[in-house]
Amino acid sequence: MGLASRSIGLGSAPALLVVDASRGFTDPGSPLGDDFAAELAVINQLLDLAHARGWPVVLSTVVYRHSSEAKVFRAKLPDLELLQAGSRWVALDPGLHRGEGDRLLEKTHPSCFHGTDLDGWLRERGVDSVVVTGFTTSGCVRATAVDALQYDYRTVVVSDAVGDRDAAAHAANLRDLELKYTDVIDSHALAAGVAAADG
Repeated sequence: MGLASRSIGLGSAPALLVVDASRGFTDPGSPLGDDFAAELAVINQLLDLAHARGWPVVLSTVVYRHSSEAKVFRAKLPDLELLQAGSRWVALDPGLHRGEGDRLLEKTHPSCFHGTDLDGWLRERGVDSVVVTGFTTSGCVRATAVDALQYDYRTVVVSDAVGDRDAAAHAANLRDLELKYTDVIDSHALAAGVAAADG
């Protein structure tokens, strides 16, 4: 017998999270990266939507400033050493439609919530739900989405605005997220739902 699972949708005050759309992940020349041009185009559509609606927007990047940070994670995945402060790899993708009020969030671990003030920052702005986009689906996107649920945010992962170097991992993680933790919908369904909520 399968698990009973249902869609819970967004709340009345969403925020948009763009997870690690930095050069280290969006440049195919990086060992951590791939060609995510299609996903970045959708992320830009969602950035435009968020800015038009006045949603808080957070864009994260992994940055290491000290050898003591995330020691086990870096030992497990040595290519993370590229993401040193001042490196071109930690800069956000230059094609992103960033807004003046968007927040840049530095992190050292997969989740945008772990070891950061993101939860408090969102609470201060009255946010009750998050739209999660970015890279990669099986890593930092998944960790951020699961933590968002654990902080009691209604969470939507946008399937065509997240990407992974491994297609099988991408599909499996979206399936698992949808079953147990979040809503998973594409950008068209999200836009239609937002428009419908306007009446």
